[in-house]
Formats: sequence, C-alpha cells, structure tokens
Amino acid sequence: MTATPPIPEPQLRLSLTPDGATAGRLDGAWWPRSHDLVTELSSLAAELDEQWSRVTRVALNPNHWPVIPHLIPVADHVVHGGAFSQEQDPNEIMVCSFAQLRLDLLVIPPETGQAEAAALMSAAADPANTRTVQPHPTPPAPPTRTAAPMTVDPVTAGFCEPTGAS
Repeated sequence: MTATPPIPEPQLRLSLTPDGATAGRLDGAWWPRSHDLVTELSSLAAELDEQWSRVTRVALNPNHWPVIPHLIPVADHVVHGGAFSQEQDPNEIMVCSFAQLRLDLLVIPPETGQAEAAALMSAAADPANTRTVQPHPTPPAPPTRTAAPMTVDPVTAGFCEPTGAS
C-alpha cells in the first residue's frame, strides 16, 4: 500500500510594497482564498509575523467577512479583530503589529479572476502608488504609518493609534 503524500497548503497571495518605498495610501494587496477570516488570517499573520512583525490587530469592514471575531487564534498567539462598517473601507484591511507598525492592504475578493487579481496586486504594491481603494468624497488624510510615534498598551500588547490622536 502506497502512502498518499500530504497536500501542500496553497501559497499565500500577498504582495507588499518594497522596503524603503515612500509611504503611500496602500502598502500592498492580499488575495484571500475564501471569506472565512479565521482560516485566511492565520496564513496572513504567519507570513507577516515572519517578515514584518508580530500581528496584534486587524480592522476590517464586515462587508466581505460574514464573521469577524474579536479574538482570532493564529499560530502561537491571538490577533484582536475589529469590525468597522463606516470607518473602514470595504476593500481594505488594516494590520497592526507589536512593533507599532501598520499596514493598509487592498483586499481582493476571493472570487476575482486570476488576471484581474494579478493586475490589482501589482498596482497596490507599486512603490509609486498613491491611489485609494475606492473614491472617497474628501481626500484621505496623510498616512500615519510607521513614522508616527505610537503608544503601546501593555495589556493588549499593541495599539494602532498614533500618540496624540483623539
């Protein structure tokens, strides 16, 4: 009897702007394979934990995610999830890390075709990209990414608000 080889996990579909790129509106794109946040966030957090910093929080619009738990187990830690219907763009995820970093990623719906998704991922990760996810009635505020001083809440081990924000 021949043993069936294990099926490899599908590769994470993530495209980030290169290190040293000027801060833009988007830091890249993520193309999840389903609308199951618990399953999808696990592979995203594992990748970002390794190459960026330990993920502590995510903020999403519930438009594409039927369930957004407040606590999401990933690898060897828990990520705090937040659902924001009006404040968060439906096609974006904000990812915060323990190292007080923030990523704003375009979320490409799982059902998007390969060619369209590839074009979107490439455009979102382009270092010259200053486009928003969707048109907004007023111009977006300047990004408050990694350059802004941030406070860390020792209880939750990470917080995404810049110091002095109200």
